[in-house]
Amino acid sequence: MSSEENKYDASSIEKHPHESGVHVVADRKHKFDVAEIDCVQRRLKQRHVQMIAIAGTLGTGLFLGSGKALSGAGPLGALLAYALVGSVAYSSLCSIGEMTSHAPISGTFPHYAARWVDPALGFAVGWNYFYTNVVTVPVEITGAQILITYWDSNPNHAGIYTSIIIVFACATNIFGVRYFGEAEFVFSIIKLTMITGLIIVGLIIDLGGAPDHHRLGFQYWKNPGIFAGAGLEPNDITLDRFLGFLSVIVQASFSFQGMEIVAIAASETENPRRNIAKAVRRVFYRILVFYILGIFVTGLIIPYNDPSLLQSTGTAAQSPYVIAMTRAGIKVLPSIINAGVMTSAFSAANSFLFCSSRILYGLALRDQAPKIFTKCTSKGLPIVAVACSSVFALLALMNISSGAETVFNWFVNLSTVAGFFGWASINLTYFFFYRGMKYQGIDRTKLHYYNRLQPWLSIWGLTWCIIFIVINGFTVFWDFTAAGFLTSYINIPLFTGLYVFWKVTKKTKVWRPDEMDFVTGIPTPEETEGPYYPPVGFWQKLGATLF
Repeated sequence: MSSEENKYDASSIEKHPHESGVHVVADRKHKFDVAEIDCVQRRLKQRHVQMIAIAGTLGTGLFLGSGKALSGAGPLGALLAYALVGSVAYSSLCSIGEMTSHAPISGTFPHYAARWVDPALGFAVGWNYFYTNVVTVPVEITGAQILITYWDSNPNHAGIYTSIIIVFACATNIFGVRYFGEAEFVFSIIKLTMITGLIIVGLIIDLGGAPDHHRLGFQYWKNPGIFAGAGLEPNDITLDRFLGFLSVIVQASFSFQGMEIVAIAASETENPRRNIAKAVRRVFYRILVFYILGIFVTGLIIPYNDPSLLQSTGTAAQSPYVIAMTRAGIKVLPSIINAGVMTSAFSAANSFLFCSSRILYGLALRDQAPKIFTKCTSKGLPIVAVACSSVFALLALMNISSGAETVFNWFVNLSTVAGFFGWASINLTYFFFYRGMKYQGIDRTKLHYYNRLQPWLSIWGLTWCIIFIVINGFTVFWDFTAAGFLTSYINIPLFTGLYVFWKVTKKTKVWRPDEMDFVTGIPTPEETEGPYYPPVGFWQKLGATLF
């Protein structure tokens, strides 16, 4: 290492030798070591983490949104859109999984961005991601309330149902992480059972096993076809179909967002390195089976031009599976599906509330949010952060008023786009992390989890996230409205403003590889990982396979 390469602010960073290279320890002013005030406790067990990873954020985006995706792009267009967004979600989770395997601490990827890229990026990412999750809470609560109208359509009852759901979602988080874990464990089993059952029923319908015994095969791929147009360029069918594909990308991303919650829970997980690694490795199969196979089966059992797909009821009535069941003469399952989707929406709200409170807590630990949000109960619950995040759930009540509903929909659009910034920052941070580890001679293959496809996965994810951010509001250029343009693109100046504000006020800098701190405040594997006991007997081995 040349003397020129070694130049840095000696008052800010101290270099320590290491057997495999060098380790850098940052100055205390950067707040990288917060062990003295970080009071959360590791109460999530392996089975909690695995089920949260598999189904924690499966909600209305997948169960009901797949119909909108099908009508927007056709069976193959929707399949390709979900596969593309799924690959970006997978790359993001692999990136955060490897960084978490090295540093299972509070603050997760906003802190990683501050530690390995630039403290200003950590500030911008943290507040952007907090907003993304905290606004998605009322979105899912509203979805759950609308699902109730499948049985009770009285509009005077909407406020009552919404209030009850808000209370339950907030209470689950306020009782503590152990209760949150148990609730998500049960909800995840319900969701997995339902999506598996829907795929099986869909295949039965397609193969002619329904009461009408009509075999569908791939007939809807032939007529009306495999691609649907966006209706923006009727004179150019090829371009219109391509635009239809683009229009589904944001819809698909709403179904995938939140998958990284398993890493955010790392600081409250038993044996975090081992359990997070196991969870991340299984995510590829989760995406392949539940998302890709699910959207594929959807395209087999209902044509993309079915009028029922255009009816945004918000209940199971708009689910392509329910529409197909009704067409095939199956009458009992729709109500069961509606109940299952309702629990899914509640579960997703529960997960996003947990996620937003932990992000806020992590920001406060490192002086990027008011210190009061670091206050924890004796059982390690960041009570003030949870309470603050819970207040945003009340936004769901805006949907009761037709005028406020428009504003609420703006929040929804903003949160979806903001999610792309979260994924982009995860992949960008990983690229810096990879460079720093390599420069300092730290062998990342010794981590509990690493991916052989890195850093190419992070480059893939970052590239597509930038493209998604640019194209997400493309339809506004065919039918321009100020509100549509702002909700599509205002996140760009907002995110940039957050970054510039912290960079200017705190005079931060982008870390060079020889300045990155991979040591301070990070517990060793001996401190976090208990002894591993291999499963014995059939039932233990089955449990280890499932959970």
